[in-house]
Amino acid sequence: MRGRKISRGQFLTGAAAVGIAGTAGGILTGRGTHRAEATEPGQAARRGHRGLTYRGVGYEVADGETPHTGWNAARMRKDLRVIRRDLGANSVSVFGDGVDRLKATSTQAAEEGLHVWLQPRLADRPHKEILEHLAETGRHAERLRKQGAAVHLSVGCEFVLFVPGIVPGANALERIENLTQGNFDPVMMRKRLRAFIAKSAKTARSVFGGRITYGAAEGDEVDWSLFDLVSVNYYAYFPHRADHVRELRTYQRWGKPVVVSEFGTCTYRGAPEKGGMGWDAVDYEKEPPEIISGLVRSERTQAAYLADLLDIFESMNLYAALAYQFVTPDAPHRTERRYDLDMASYSLVKPLWQSKDEPGREWHWEPKESFRAVAGHFGRA
Repeated sequence: MRGRKISRGQFLTGAAAVGIAGTAGGILTGRGTHRAEATEPGQAARRGHRGLTYRGVGYEVADGETPHTGWNAARMRKDLRVIRRDLGANSVSVFGDGVDRLKATSTQAAEEGLHVWLQPRLADRPHKEILEHLAETGRHAERLRKQGAAVHLSVGCEFVLFVPGIVPGANALERIENLTQGNFDPVMMRKRLRAFIAKSAKTARSVFGGRITYGAAEGDEVDWSLFDLVSVNYYAYFPHRADHVRELRTYQRWGKPVVVSEFGTCTYRGAPEKGGMGWDAVDYEKEPPEIISGLVRSERTQAAYLADLLDIFESMNLYAALAYQFVTPDAPHRTERRYDLDMASYSLVKPLWQSKDEPGREWHWEPKESFRAVAGHFGRA
């Protein structure tokens, strides 16, 4: 994996994709309920509600790999308007590190009338710093909630990959490598993961009075009694609809609202079959990086996968589903296939840089077929 430059967001599904959850003894646990769910529209019975309550997309607030591809306030405001008005979403997952960026983006989303999932993701830092980052984010979420905004707080995402000390490795790449090669102690991993999830839930409860959850990988062992909502980052591929339904029903057994906190696929033929490892389609040993040979760009493949899953989520009356993700600025679309990094992207829009090598200050994006497919579904719903 030497020389690979991949944004944090691209590792969100690594554990599920490489079978780590199964190795970890992936059995969902937690039969209790932390607090009453009587008035929650997403509870198991849903009081006759049909379909999803919240339909949205993920929006990352991160530093970029160039001076012009990182978080930008003006771009953020424009993007959120598009998410609300053109994509037709009623919800957005604001995730990433940097409390100021999280605050500004979630505040703007609330002002746009969007329901907000606020999820801090400070990675590869000491546990104390990660929990302090969560607490500060949670305090802001509480201020938004008290001001009347609709907001839920997620304590984080797939801690096995992003939190040091649960498995060996200095960063997500090294942890994925150690997990896939079996260089870890499954018993200790489960123990450490449970402990850090519990600390995160306690931290969130101490600062936030609304509903909380955790962005789990498929099959993660989670004590869901600590949370109000069951959330899963879902990148599964099955040839038949019934298989998806069977898989997702395992999350409904706890009698709590079920959130698909992420779902999506990349932009080439065969990407859905690769699940959460679809991003692993770039040869970073080459300069500049190239899409691996044999892959064929297909916006239709991405669009069809998202549309099919949304139909399934609606039919199961899940609480929420959030497509991953709106834009990946550092994965530009290029006309020459081997340099078209957008093929390895999950985003609903394709970044267009001002030149092959430089985004420039005026880079922009255009919607992909997946954007139109998701917008069409949201509009019908």
